[in-house]
Amino acid sequence: MCLILIAHQQIEQMPLLVLANRDEFYARPTVAAEYWDESPGMIAGRDLASGGTWFGVRNDRWATVTNIREGLRDNGRRSSRSRGWLVRDYLQGGLAPADFIASIKTIIDDFAGFNLLLGDAEELWYVSNQDNHSRLLPPGIYGLSNHLLDTPWPKVVRGKAGLSKLLRESPLDQEAAFALLGDTTRAEDKDLPDTGIPREWERALSAIFITMSEYGTRCSTLLKVKADGQRLLIERRFNEEPQKWQANEFSWGPQGSLLDR
Repeated sequence: MCLILIAHQQIEQMPLLVLANRDEFYARPTVAAEYWDESPGMIAGRDLASGGTWFGVRNDRWATVTNIREGLRDNGRRSSRSRGWLVRDYLQGGLAPADFIASIKTIIDDFAGFNLLLGDAEELWYVSNQDNHSRLLPPGIYGLSNHLLDTPWPKVVRGKAGLSKLLRESPLDQEAAFALLGDTTRAEDKDLPDTGIPREWERALSAIFITMSEYGTRCSTLLKVKADGQRLLIERRFNEEPQKWQANEFSWGPQGSLLDR
């Protein structure tokens, strides 16, 4: 269960802000966000179980993926292809978002259910193999969890409202952004979706920041792009509690030049 919040071309001085939580089993092996030696300029975490990544950037390109939560129904749709390969392959290549989406059209159903967001310096695209079409997204505020884009699950609604509030502050309060991603408030039972999993799991997964005994929010990511092309990526990694974290921070210029690390 993940959450992606995006402000796309909402503020002239900051045309892109992405806030994201990655939720996963604590035991799944992962490497923190870092530069990939085989792909100059690429920064991403690594899923050591599959070789892909859930969120990454390369110069002015960025991408992220979430799975579609299908409960027990997902058992019938397994694949040897990892959804994290989609993010990796887009970032390692040179295709524009629309062209990359066209290039995967023949294999899109080989993956278990996914949502994929692809961006570059100008555009933001969304594609899912659950609704069988892609979209160039206009300027706006978007929320994505483990159903289709802007599905009004409680955490998506709460997250988008929090993001809208953050955008009214200048400059951006980065600690407030991470506090939004660290919100452990659970939805009331009457507001919970029914995705085919036990009710107790629905309750736990309804929080923006998930804390369970074996599963929860593993990292939070902030990506900010300023109008002058300066970019900032911060990843905070957790061990079950939002108050305890380690962080990596990267910033770079419009031509990919490293400013600090």
